[in-house]
Amino acid sequence: MFHARLEELATCVRECIYTALDGDLTGIQALDRAHELLRQTKRHGGIVYVVGNGGSAGIASHFCTDLMKCLQVPSQTLYDSNVMTCLANDIGYENVFSYSLQRLLKPHDLLVAISSSGKSPNILNAVYVARARHTPVITLSGFAEANPLRTLGHLNFWIDRPDYGIVESAHFFLLHTIVDSWNKQGTDHAQIARSISQQKNQIAARRR
Repeated sequence: MFHARLEELATCVRECIYTALDGDLTGIQALDRAHELLRQTKRHGGIVYVVGNGGSAGIASHFCTDLMKCLQVPSQTLYDSNVMTCLANDIGYENVFSYSLQRLLKPHDLLVAISSSGKSPNILNAVYVARARHTPVITLSGFAEANPLRTLGHLNFWIDRPDYGIVESAHFFLLHTIVDSWNKQGTDHAQIARSISQQKNQIAARRR
């Protein structure tokens, strides 16, 4: 069972779909864009805000830790229990992130929005605020191809699986790869992304 799940996780990461506002991307291009968005945020003194619910909240917190410790990129979640319970009680859970972002978010910041289903109202509302303020957005989602989140980011990662455990694990892996490849030479991280792209092509060829 463990080996089968590991193989499924590896397959769905290899088959991850990368998109941007201007169309589909390769793995190499997606990794480069993620790094450039982070560098741009750091260069302009911005903050990376990362949001998610449940397991995705845990991933968000871990990613923030890696950004600050490993990459020295200012970052934070919006998980203060006092603020969240106040906002959820007074204006609704669907607004717990968007309300704060309306008061915090600047154009040189970056929002990373994580939702396995891609349909969580509070995550979507956070993205709408960012887009209205011309703040770049990275999204990570899964489940249905038509989920609304996967078309809203300047960079989008979509995992084609209706399985929370697999989707969350894939999101965690993708974000770790973004961090772990940050300090490698360009040829090194390009080779990583090229290998993923080649594996995806091999899988697609076997299915024909």
